[in-house]
Amino acid sequence: MTGELTNWIHLLTRAVEVTGTAIIAVGAFGALGLFLFRLLTHAGPRDTLVASFRSGLGRSILLGLEFLVAADIINTVAIEPTLASLAVLAGIVLIRTFLSFSLEVEIDGRWPWQKGRAHRTDAPSH
Repeated sequence: MTGELTNWIHLLTRAVEVTGTAIIAVGAFGALGLFLFRLLTHAGPRDTLVASFRSGLGRSILLGLEFLVAADIINTVAIEPTLASLAVLAGIVLIRTFLSFSLEVEIDGRWPWQKGRAHRTDAPSH
């Protein structure tokens, strides 16, 4: 791979990483700001406000993690496709996937694959 192409891929990887980090930061401050606004204006029960805050924060972290995983994949596959770098990538993806599942359960109160069941139980049975 040429040096110039490698530099462009590094630049792309950094841009995706910065985007993921910015999503997490902006989402966290946005969720906090909305929580404080609702808290000060008495826009609902405190439990509901806290749940809404946690949900917004968790969703921004989930989206940011997706960008960070994408950056790791781009960097590993496009620049350093060795067995060692692929093993490191697999570990990173495994850890981030575990975090994503944990956040999803925390936000929704159920496993991601259980979403379809909720809709099916609402349907009338014949």
